[in-house]
Amino acid sequence: MTFSLQFLGTCACDYSPKLQGEYKDCFDKNARRSSCALLNGRFLFDCGDHCLDSIRIAGVNAAEITDIFITHLHRDHYNVGHIQTIAAAADRTLRVWVREDAVVPELAGVEWRRMQKKTEYEVADGLKVTGLVANHDEIVFPQHLLFEKDGKKFFYGGDGAWFLNETYYALKNAELSLCVLDCTSGDYCGDFRMGEHNSIPMLRVMLPSLKTWKTVTEQTKVYITHLAPSLHKPHETTVEIMKEMDVEVAYDGLIIEV
Repeated sequence: MTFSLQFLGTCACDYSPKLQGEYKDCFDKNARRSSCALLNGRFLFDCGDHCLDSIRIAGVNAAEITDIFITHLHRDHYNVGHIQTIAAAADRTLRVWVREDAVVPELAGVEWRRMQKKTEYEVADGLKVTGLVANHDEIVFPQHLLFEKDGKKFFYGGDGAWFLNETYYALKNAELSLCVLDCTSGDYCGDFRMGEHNSIPMLRVMLPSLKTWKTVTEQTKVYITHLAPSLHKPHETTVEIMKEMDVEVAYDGLIIEV
C-alpha cells in the first residue's frame, strides 16, 4: 500500500450549526467539518477550524503526526493554535510545510519548511512532495500539492479553481493514481466563486481535458472535496450526479487506499 488517505473534513467554510450539537462528537456526510485530511497516518493536510475535533472523532493520535502541509492561510485551513497543540503532543519537532513566501509566526516545537514552486522535496519514508501554484486568493499564499511514492502520484488540490497554466503543464503525463479536487459549488452555472473555486459544471469541462493530457487516466481515482453544503444538494444526490464522471464524493471520515 502506497497511499492511505483519511478525509477528516470536507467542507468549505459554511459550517452547519449542527456541528455544535447533534454532530459534536461524530461525523456526518452533510454537516461537514473544515477541510483537512491525513495521509498514511502521519502527514496532515491543513489544520483549520475543526481539525482538532476531527482528529478526536477519528481516533487519531496527534503525537503520531510528523508533518503538516498547509495549502493556504485561510482560517478554515490554517489555525496557529491548533498547530501548536499538535506540536505539543509529540516529543519531537513538528514540520509544517508552506509556500516559500508565506508569512508565519515563530512557534515552539515547529519547524517551518518553505516550499519553492515546482521543486521536489523529500519528506520521509520515500514520500516526495512538490508545491504547485493554485488559482486562489493570492494574499493567503495558496499552493496545490503533488505527492509521489514508489512510482505512484497523488494530487491534492482542495481549494482553488481550474488550473493555472504552469500547473496544468506540470501535470502533463502525470498519470495520477489519486486526484483530489475542489468542488465548492454545486450543479449549476453562474456562481461568482468560479474565479477561485470549482463547481460541478466546471469539472465536466476539466476532466476530459485532464484525460487528454494524461494527467488522469481510466485507472485514476478522482475525488471531490471542499464542498459547501449550502451550494450542493444532499450528499447522496451529489454522489449520483458525480457518477456520470466516474468521480467519487469525499465525506468526513472516509478512508481510501491506493
